[in-house]
Amino acid sequence: FVDESKCTGCGSCWNNCPVRNEPQEEGIVKPELEEKDLEKISVLIGNNENGRGVLVPLLQDINLEYGYLPENVLKYVSAELHIPLSQIYNIATFYKGFSLTPRGRYVISVCLGTACHVRGGQRIAERLERDLGIRIGETTSDLNFTLEAVRCLGCCGLAPVVTVGDDLYGKMNQVKVAKTIEKYKG
Repeated sequence: FVDESKCTGCGSCWNNCPVRNEPQEEGIVKPELEEKDLEKISVLIGNNENGRGVLVPLLQDINLEYGYLPENVLKYVSAELHIPLSQIYNIATFYKGFSLTPRGRYVISVCLGTACHVRGGQRIAERLERDLGIRIGETTSDLNFTLEAVRCLGCCGLAPVVTVGDDLYGKMNQVKVAKTIEKYKG
């Protein structure tokens, strides 16, 4: 029995339900994966021991392999490891390093923290939006670039700052940022 007025059925409190209800588990059905995906995921799961403690490293491996966390792969992992899909989504949406949508080959982060904002970070972001033809939070159709805004990259002395992947560029202006992005287009 589940009192729907109290329980959301989220699954995060099954062991210690504050209203003394236990949501009924839905039948777990493994989704069909293409052969190439099945091989990749089997290897990734095999590289990690079964159990809940391996979920974050496994999601990191999947995110690295695909560039994001595909829904059908998450459902397969849920069924294979016997972890509720809601718990997998809790982790996948909590950590900024995970994405549920395809991301570009290069993730461009524009700092809009106080120091960068005062020194023109917003104009840098607008220039990137114009040059790439996307808005902050979007990915180019060729999956080459994803543009995101961050609040601080921790190097305020170099403001305004832009990162492309793991590469950091400081003291940016509109001309420098355009030239910098050109290096990654080839």
